[in-house]
Amino acid sequence: MYEPLRELMAVVVALVFAAACFAANGSVRAELVEVKKIWDKAPHNAFTDLVRFKGQWYCCFREGEKHVSPDGALRVIASPDGVEWTSVALMISETADLRDAKLTITPDNRLMLSGAAALHEPTPVHHQTMAWFSADGRQWGEPVNIGEPNLWLWRVTWHKAAAYGIGYGALGDARLIRLYRSEDGRAFDTWVEHLFDVGRPSETSLLFLDDDTCLCLLRRDGEPNTAQLGISKPPYREWAWKDLGVRIGGPHLIQLPDGRFVAAGRSYEGGARTRLWWLDPEAGSLEEILTLPSGGDTSYPGLVLHDGLLWVSYYASHEGKTSIYLAKVKLPPPAG
Repeated sequence: MYEPLRELMAVVVALVFAAACFAANGSVRAELVEVKKIWDKAPHNAFTDLVRFKGQWYCCFREGEKHVSPDGALRVIASPDGVEWTSVALMISETADLRDAKLTITPDNRLMLSGAAALHEPTPVHHQTMAWFSADGRQWGEPVNIGEPNLWLWRVTWHKAAAYGIGYGALGDARLIRLYRSEDGRAFDTWVEHLFDVGRPSETSLLFLDDDTCLCLLRRDGEPNTAQLGISKPPYREWAWKDLGVRIGGPHLIQLPDGRFVAAGRSYEGGARTRLWWLDPEAGSLEEILTLPSGGDTSYPGLVLHDGLLWVSYYASHEGKTSIYLAKVKLPPPAG
């Protein structure tokens, strides 16, 4: 065989093999475009969320002396460009450690900040979820108790003018999660009383699709401890669950305009890292696409797709001090 023809055949074989691998995996790995530390003023800065609201970026997180400490407060910072950040709010409590700040945009175009108050002992109520509302991200109203005492309403998601959230906690000897629904983001009614109870379920991320299907990415810390994917159709009373085979902490979920799904959270394999995965809801499977610079105390990402990039807020202690980071990620095009 002539040498040029042999080289051409080698190239063709390589391309065919690459195409086969691409088709089998449905993706290639994502590219980390940029990552920077955006806040580290407290001794411990953690548990983030991220939204884009009225042309501004808003990131929220908890500040305190340690991962768990009685002085926990919720801070909100803002930026016009994701580069320069300023503090615009600080929620504090004299009677509780405020934890796990989350941001969402209400149907009437306000910011809703939620978080759980871990009340100081002694008290019969250990946790109470709270919410604050703002029209401009700067001026915030008084806190409102939402959900039920001792059932931690971890994240609120709006769909068709209704707010949904899943509370987790222990009732008697059972550790379970409960689905709530609200018309105004203030008064939450129990929608599914007993949603899931195997393996100490806790943190969740709800995602509503264009056909009104709801996906739930669920963390578990018991036996077994692998994440679950819940799937439900309106009115969201009945759910089917799939075991994803991977343990995830601080889960979050987003859908891309092309229909693909990206999951994010803490991966425990080989040490704690904050990672991104492709999620295949039909197969009930995850495929890792990127490990963000992270380690130690890390996770709780916020996810926003903007200008063709996935913006990810998260926290980590891999550089010594537990700090808040912002990453920009370029995702590969879909297979085919």
